[in-house]
Amino acid sequence: MINADIKIEKTTQSRVDNYDVNNVPFGKCFSDHMFIAEYANGKWEKSYITPYRDFPMSYAMSALHYGQAIFEGMKAYKSDSGEVSVFRPLDNFNRLNISAIRMAMPEVPEEIFMGGLMELLKLDSAWVPSSETGSLYIRPFLIATDEAIGVKPSETYKFIIITCPAGKYYSEPIKVLIETTYIRAVEGGVGFVKAAGNYGRSMYPTRLAQQKGYQQVIWTDGKTHSYLEESGTMNLIFVIGDTVVTPALSDTILAGITRSSVLALAREWGMKVEERKVSITEIVEAHKNGTLKEVFGTGTAATIAQIIGIGYEDDYYSLPPVEERTFSTKIDETLRGIRKGKVADNMGWMHKVQ
Repeated sequence: MINADIKIEKTTQSRVDNYDVNNVPFGKCFSDHMFIAEYANGKWEKSYITPYRDFPMSYAMSALHYGQAIFEGMKAYKSDSGEVSVFRPLDNFNRLNISAIRMAMPEVPEEIFMGGLMELLKLDSAWVPSSETGSLYIRPFLIATDEAIGVKPSETYKFIIITCPAGKYYSEPIKVLIETTYIRAVEGGVGFVKAAGNYGRSMYPTRLAQQKGYQQVIWTDGKTHSYLEESGTMNLIFVIGDTVVTPALSDTILAGITRSSVLALAREWGMKVEERKVSITEIVEAHKNGTLKEVFGTGTAATIAQIIGIGYEDDYYSLPPVEERTFSTKIDETLRGIRKGKVADNMGWMHKVQ
């Protein structure tokens, strides 16, 4: 889908040759161009692509003071033939607007989201890594831009898409600590949307866990701290016996697109899948009786992040070696194959950049 109203200003000199796009730090090297759409006077007024740059803003900008800021994370991949495709972009489009509604922000029309995305990727296709685990990370975000101090929805907004080449988010399997003091999300809150503040509030508890030798935390429910919800910025999936188990979606859990993909493949392969509450007690008991076979996180940045140990209070539970994990290994290989064009896309997940 192309939006003919997008004005394009191309960079006079690409920076892509200054980098090895197959070997750059995650989130620190940005592609040549960015897409911007502006909202004012109750409607989306203009959209354009410009060379990547800083933009001037007021220190009174509404997003800075009142948190009207939401975002998405998605990825584009390059096949061996050089074809560029995006993984499930319409799911990200729909989720962005779910976030926008909850945060009292204007919804982004599909022609702006998809039209801007496709035009941007055509311009910056050279930035898409060709390596087996590489991708172009895509960050669409919506921010309030009123220059005003006052607690009310902004009247002006910018929707922006920036991109950056990326490799693996976690280079090694991780250890996680079950968090029972701090809370990521509560019922009736914004845990199910990708609001910027959700991530800011997670950093201090994560730092405390890292000081104890863990890479991430597992968030628990805000009422009893008895049920597992997410791990860091990822959804959680367990293999208990012959069953794939994951916490059921609610208004405290983000509806992860990678999570959805994993469950769809599991069902296609004839596996038993359960989406329900998962208690700490159940996981500890499954570990003790030997039925806890695999634990991993899913997310756009991490894709599949193997978890090799869980800390809870004063105990540490080592998990089976990654080499012995059949389901998550197959999932990781299959998703990579679909994204790179090596495995048939029976689900229709890949959106080609024409």
